[in-house]
Amino acid sequence: MNRFGILVTLQARPGRESDVEQFLKSALPLVEAETGTTTWFAIRIGPSMFGIFDTFKDEAGRATHLSGEVAKALLARADELFVTAPDIKTVDILAEKL
Repeated sequence: MNRFGILVTLQARPGRESDVEQFLKSALPLVEAETGTTTWFAIRIGPSMFGIFDTFKDEAGRATHLSGEVAKALLARADELFVTAPDIKTVDILAEKL
């Protein structure tokens, strides 16, 4: 069972919504290369609000992801794409259905 997760919310700068959407879609191959990331979702919450939710079986997988290529790319483009810095929260998963 996945016991660890990350929930990220992202507020796109006005006019940059399509850029954020494309950025998130382009991150999929990077995540697919991470063996410790068991699920990964890029989501649109509202017109300019986006999110990422991912899960891991152990803390090591989560830690690797937090220092991985997606995180680096996200932080490198944060000032360009987002109103504020990405809001990154680590979460504990209580139950799941996959």
